[in-house]
Amino acid sequence: MKYDYDPVPLNYPEPLDNEELCSRAVDHYARLSTRRTVRDFSDAPIPKEVIEACIRTAGSAPSGANHQPWHFVCVSDPGIKREIRMAAEAEERAFYGGKAGDQWLDDLQGLGTDAQKPFLETAPWLIAIFAERYGFDDSGEKQKNYYVPESVGIATGLLINALHELGLATLTHTPSPMKFLNKILERPSNERPMILLVVGHPAADALVPRAATIKKPLEKISSFYE
Repeated sequence: MKYDYDPVPLNYPEPLDNEELCSRAVDHYARLSTRRTVRDFSDAPIPKEVIEACIRTAGSAPSGANHQPWHFVCVSDPGIKREIRMAAEAEERAFYGGKAGDQWLDDLQGLGTDAQKPFLETAPWLIAIFAERYGFDDSGEKQKNYYVPESVGIATGLLINALHELGLATLTHTPSPMKFLNKILERPSNERPMILLVVGHPAADALVPRAATIKKPLEKISSFYE
């Protein structure tokens, strides 16, 4: 899809003064810092309209040449969720059976993960996030996409943020390989599954590993030149 350069006025919020900027930035960090990867989900339903709105948020992300090289397949059908779980656990058994290597498996010890993934059926929604390695223009001609992993990663971050702001829990599940998602969800070969995002309310008795609550301090993840 090609566009002529036809600029329009920027529709943006009014600038905040520095004091309000700082206050809102700190408040936003306080909310987002409570995000945790959850493996204990409630089966309470989430309206489709909620998921649709959050996908629209993800679709607002910047992307290389504005090609928007992503596709989000949202699944609530129990039969399809069951099929995905069976395929994912088959890959995970190989992973935990030695495919990952000793170092990787040792690093996972503090997280308490294993090949069993019941949350893939319990949670009300699974969102399979596909990266379009290339697309097609309006005439059906093959179209190159740019910065695909970066673009899809940014969109996924916006999606997780939007869901968390609503009090919903998420899990970024990445069995490897994930080609089974193309088959189950009937996605074309130009799309590569990147993340299977599990979405729902956390279970009332949900637990998270203590190790996952420990984040690197600011000085370890940033540098400032002033």
